[in-house]
Amino acid sequence: MKTVGSNLATLLTEQEDPLHRSVAPFLRYIAMLIAVILLFSWLFHIIMAAEGQDHSWFTGVYWTLTVMTTLGFGDITFQSDLGRVFSAVVLLTGLIMLLILLPFLFIRAVYAPWLEQRSRARVRALRNVPANVSGHVLICSNDPIALALVHRLEIAGVPAYVIVPDSEEALRLRDAGMPVITGNIDSSDTFAAAGVDRAKLVFANSNDPQNSSIILTVRERAEQVPIIALAESHDSVDILELSGATHVLPLKRQLGEHLANRVSAGIAHANVIGRFHGMLLAEFPVHDTPLQGRTIRDVGLREAIGVTVIGVWQKGRMLPARPDMQLSSMCVLVVIGTEAQINELNELLVIYNVNPNPVIVLGGGKVGRAAARALQARDIPVHIVERAPELAGKVESCADRHIVGDAADRSVLADAGVEHAPSILLTTHDDAMNVYLTVYCRRLNPDARILSRVTHERNVEAIQRAGADFVLSYASLGVHSVLSIVQERELVVLGEGVDLFYIPVPASLAGRTLAESAIGERTGLNVIAIQHDDRVQASPQADDTLMKGTMLITMGGTQAREKFAETFS
Repeated sequence: MKTVGSNLATLLTEQEDPLHRSVAPFLRYIAMLIAVILLFSWLFHIIMAAEGQDHSWFTGVYWTLTVMTTLGFGDITFQSDLGRVFSAVVLLTGLIMLLILLPFLFIRAVYAPWLEQRSRARVRALRNVPANVSGHVLICSNDPIALALVHRLEIAGVPAYVIVPDSEEALRLRDAGMPVITGNIDSSDTFAAAGVDRAKLVFANSNDPQNSSIILTVRERAEQVPIIALAESHDSVDILELSGATHVLPLKRQLGEHLANRVSAGIAHANVIGRFHGMLLAEFPVHDTPLQGRTIRDVGLREAIGVTVIGVWQKGRMLPARPDMQLSSMCVLVVIGTEAQINELNELLVIYNVNPNPVIVLGGGKVGRAAARALQARDIPVHIVERAPELAGKVESCADRHIVGDAADRSVLADAGVEHAPSILLTTHDDAMNVYLTVYCRRLNPDARILSRVTHERNVEAIQRAGADFVLSYASLGVHSVLSIVQERELVVLGEGVDLFYIPVPASLAGRTLAESAIGERTGLNVIAIQHDDRVQASPQADDTLMKGTMLITMGGTQAREKFAETFS
């Protein structure tokens, strides 16, 4: 990094630099200051000679500097009134020229232009993606999805850049470690500088009108690059597709549908939460089934029907499935198996946990209504609590019953039937309200399965501590959706803080068995499958040998993935 001195030298030597003109007045002031010091030094000798004292020329300069800087050592003094008046004049001149004018002029003419020049140089460096970078992802807005997406893409080995129009914000984000470029997102020059023709994908994550403009702008420079666009409104999906988007994600609707898919209602059954390589991922509650109070080993699902328990949801957190883990009434098992095996599991569960009461949805916004429609499609009765009467027409069309009122009011919740509901969905956009309602609903109905949306990932742990059984954030769903497209894999949303990672077997593990590798114990990742070329072996055995060139399909959090890289690199 350049020093102030080196930048000052640059300013002095580059005559054509506009900053040179701002330094010139400061240099003239320095010359005048030197002249004043020499003048006072000469007058010092004149007055000292009149008093009969004799001093060297250097002593005159020394005295002038000590007086002008207010040091005043007192080792050299005048005896006459004329000398004392002269000393006062020198002192006052020093106060004005050295302690007031000099710092002001230095900051205004030298330091501030240096900072501005340095800032402009840093901004210029943020206007382009390096020419040697290709296969990158361009993210068009710094929203809650952007930071998490950049981190996940980094883990996957895909470079990503966030386009930030404001240069000051871009510098702040760059200093915080986020890869950014700055420029107007409605300018084709910005995307040209971002190397859009070399990009793997463009993610338009602004509002609907702006996203339409972004898509059209990108298409001016790159007709073939894939574009993913977010859609706030359902009506915007067609418009964004007509604008040229390759994929359109109505995330709020999808968020409601994913929450509805995790609801426990009616007879016990396994909800399919994802598919990959011909296998199904599903989950089902243990509550009021023969599995309650037993260990995973004693349950013997793998031996009985072939499905494998790969994780256990407990108090909103995914725990690795250990053979000796005892299953409580609040546990939800995550299993993997073929479609036939999942159907056989449902045949075993069909007689348990009968609860015909309606599911309660708190919040009749876009997420809440999407969840209600998904539940009605499964013939599950739904009651929606919404305090805004202007939404009555929209809410009543997708709910069996609409209760107008504040969800924080106990009488409103009682009227909705919260005390007997099998599941409660919290879909308001206010995280603090969702935390409050989680605590409230858990107290009113300890056995209900509580599912909540969250806007900011930082509030996930708070809602889990409050008692939510399942939490899904808008940002997390957006990250999973984009990653599935980037990696050309099916979308699998396990839950907050849990992901599927495809990891090539490192050289340090090649030739060792799965048990010898101790991946779970050492990193926290759970190996759920091993991929050999196009063949996937689900639920690998402990004595399976890990071969070089194969792919581990693991489940866990990003911290566990980073720990794997550190441990086995």
